[in-house]
Amino acid sequence: MATEYGHGYGGWGGSEVAEERRHRLPAGLRAPFEARTWREFTYILLGFPLGILMFTYAITMVSTGVGLLVTFLGVPVLAAALAGSRGIGALERARARGLLGVEVATPEPLRTKRSGAVEWMGAVLRSSTSWRHLLYTVVQFPWAVFSFVVAVHLMVFGWGLLTYPLWFWAFPMWAGQDGLLLYGGESHQVYLDNPFEITVTALVGLLITMASPWIVRALTMVDRLMVVGLLGPSRLATRVVELESDRGVVVDTAAADLRRIERDLHDGAQARLVALAMDLGLAKEKLAEDPQAAARMVDEAHGEVKTALQELRDLARGIHPAVLTDRGLDAALSAVASRCTVPVRVEVDLPAARPAPAIEGIAYFTVSELLQNVSKHSGATRAMVDVWKVDDRLMLQVADNGAGGADPSAGSGLAGLAERLDAVDGVLVVDSPVAGPTRITAELPWRRA
Repeated sequence: MATEYGHGYGGWGGSEVAEERRHRLPAGLRAPFEARTWREFTYILLGFPLGILMFTYAITMVSTGVGLLVTFLGVPVLAAALAGSRGIGALERARARGLLGVEVATPEPLRTKRSGAVEWMGAVLRSSTSWRHLLYTVVQFPWAVFSFVVAVHLMVFGWGLLTYPLWFWAFPMWAGQDGLLLYGGESHQVYLDNPFEITVTALVGLLITMASPWIVRALTMVDRLMVVGLLGPSRLATRVVELESDRGVVVDTAAADLRRIERDLHDGAQARLVALAMDLGLAKEKLAEDPQAAARMVDEAHGEVKTALQELRDLARGIHPAVLTDRGLDAALSAVASRCTVPVRVEVDLPAARPAPAIEGIAYFTVSELLQNVSKHSGATRAMVDVWKVDDRLMLQVADNGAGGADPSAGSGLAGLAERLDAVDGVLVVDSPVAGPTRITAELPWRRA
């Protein structure tokens, strides 16, 4: 696999610098005016009336369904309650996405073996996703009430006290009192009416206003957790989807490898052996009438045999090198490094117990692909391969002092390599700034043979 070096990370750092320059105010002063704060506050405001509706719907439908379970009508009522909760969940995911910026994947759909109302009701009642959605409609309401009360009081009091110097004059003009009543009894009242008290009131309002966005953010963090935990796909379903995707990657990779082997055999060794058979046939015909010409043709055929054998050895090495099976990763990676056009230092620190052959093979081909990239595209003058074990993980690292700029998101060979590692729960991390150096780390599970 070939990776194009020299592009990919060019403008990433500049955008962050520009973003920082645009925000000259500290975050504490900027937060009360940010759109994010008001979107989160809007989310809390909408959560209160929606919570009332969701809670009422859930309690009414469930209590009705449970009460009717003595008859057959209770089952469809409960199924309708769960189905409605799934619809509410879709609405809440959209609200969280629009106001909180939370991207929650749609949970797995209902799976029915046959069509029909009875089959559908059974699928709804068996689905853990449906019950998690119903739980959300119940637990969201008390939290929505608490969040609404806290957020509204903070916002109203904060902004009200902060702007008090702008509207305190309304009290003596329209309310018939000196200012905002701080304390009032039968014989004594305290009003905020002199310049000092007005200033202190505004400062208190400023403190509340500056603290409000962070408290609102903390409140909506709980909402984020509830939406992700109760309205998103379950961990088991997510893992099933990942395994299905990984299985597809493994199948595609195996098919691509088989096509490559077939192509190499057809275009390389097979074609050379066909030509060799034809040359030997001609030499046989000339053996009686022109022995010298026949000898020359046999000599040429001998050279073709050596070339075909070398091609078959290279092909066998590409499938699974014998040195890897016989002597392990240390010797196999040293052999790969010796064929690299760039000087490579190899350090392998592994225990005597070897990982599973499949893991060894993936590790070998990962380093081989990365060293090919170093040879072809990096422009490096030296490279390094490190292999070691940490807990139950096999770690590989290939580094070079080349041009850098390797980007796995650009559709290069690194993306395919990352998919192959992901198929066995591995990870590929690329650190390759423009102008280098490049450091690529692969992490694989250590599975005993």
